[in-house]
Amino acid sequence: MTVLDALQATLADEHAALYTYGVLGARTSQATAPALFETLTSGYRRHRARRDQLQLMVRDAGGDPVAAEVAYDLDGSLLRPPQLERAAADLEAASVEGLLALVAQSTGSVREWALTEATWSAVWRLQLGGTAETWPGAPELDRA
Repeated sequence: MTVLDALQATLADEHAALYTYGVLGARTSQATAPALFETLTSGYRRHRARRDQLQLMVRDAGGDPVAAEVAYDLDGSLLRPPQLERAAADLEAASVEGLLALVAQSTGSVREWALTEATWSAVWRLQLGGTAETWPGAPELDRA
C-alpha cells in the first residue's frame, strides 16, 4: 500500500465518520441533553477538519480525493443517549485503527499528523465513555 492509498483509505473513513456524527447529532436534543449534543458537535467539527486536511494531503500526494458515499449503514437502534455515546466511542476506536494504519504507511509530517489525530481520537473515546486500552488502535496486541 502506498502513502496515497493509505491517505485515500483514511479519507474514506472520515467521510463515514462525518456521516455518522451527523446522524448521532440529529438524534440528540440540545435542549434535553446539552452536554451530549456539545460532545457530538465537537467530534463532528474535529472530523470535518480532519477530512478537509486529508483532502489537501491527497492532492499534495498527486491524487484526486475519494468522494463520500451517498449513505452509510448505521445501527437503527441509535435512539437513546447511552447508545449514541457508545456509537461515537466505537467510531473513535475505528478512527484510531485507521489513523494508525496511515502512521504505519507514512513518514514525516503525514505520520506526525496521523499520530496526533489518532491520539486525539483515543482520548476522545475515553471522554465518550470508552474503556482504556493498553494498545489503542491495535486490539490484536491486547490479546497477546
